[in-house]
Amino acid sequence: MWLLLLIPACVAAVLSCMRLVRIAATADALAGADAPRPAEAVGIGLYETAYLAGGPARVVDLALVLMASRGRLHLAHTGWTSVVDPQGRSRLERALIAAVGPEGQCRTGELRQAMASHPTVMEVGARLSLAGLATPAAVRQSTATAVRHVRQALLLALVLLGTAIILGAPAGEDPAAAFAWFALPVILTSGTLLMARVDVYPYTRWASPAGQEVLRVVRLPRQEAADREQELLTAVAMTGPAAVQDARLRAALRN
Repeated sequence: MWLLLLIPACVAAVLSCMRLVRIAATADALAGADAPRPAEAVGIGLYETAYLAGGPARVVDLALVLMASRGRLHLAHTGWTSVVDPQGRSRLERALIAAVGPEGQCRTGELRQAMASHPTVMEVGARLSLAGLATPAAVRQSTATAVRHVRQALLLALVLLGTAIILGAPAGEDPAAAFAWFALPVILTSGTLLMARVDVYPYTRWASPAGQEVLRVVRLPRQEAADREQELLTAVAMTGPAAVQDARLRAALRN
């Protein structure tokens, strides 16, 4: 009986692992196709740092915190964003103000969702991808999907093993044979996931391996009181809204 359960476990394990290995090879080829340009040549600012650390959503959070700290937006802890100064100082700020709408007020959550896919924000990622510092969206999504499929294959093998033992027990079958054969898909998927942790996992992040090296050299600057804003913005770019010390502003960003 357990042989009928072993077949789908092995098929799922082999197919998912082969797909992950193929995608990993493709990702490595893309990473090595062109040598990434130095970070200085790309122009790594706060928004670029935010994208590498947390993707488009982090860029939007940084823009909201920056504009709120300079009095251009009011972020209420009730979940509303209001425009105080309609004159944006950059393309991103102007796009964000336009996304708020003509009434000058909108829900913060809806604004963040709309801006995360805005062309102005996506341009930051596209520029970093061309420089080899950000993982291309297609590579990141396909890699994450392949890793998830291997995990599902591992879970399937364990579930089918348990089912085989339960079904084989009444017939007096020796469970040792089932354990031995089901060890094949379990070891295959487990080993592939361990390999992926080292060789593939970097491609599931927003920053490519080269971009992660850039992030490693970013440190929170030791600022004087006059530069507290820069310290706050750097912290938000690196770690997200959790770095905001103002409880009301932090609550506003969570809505």
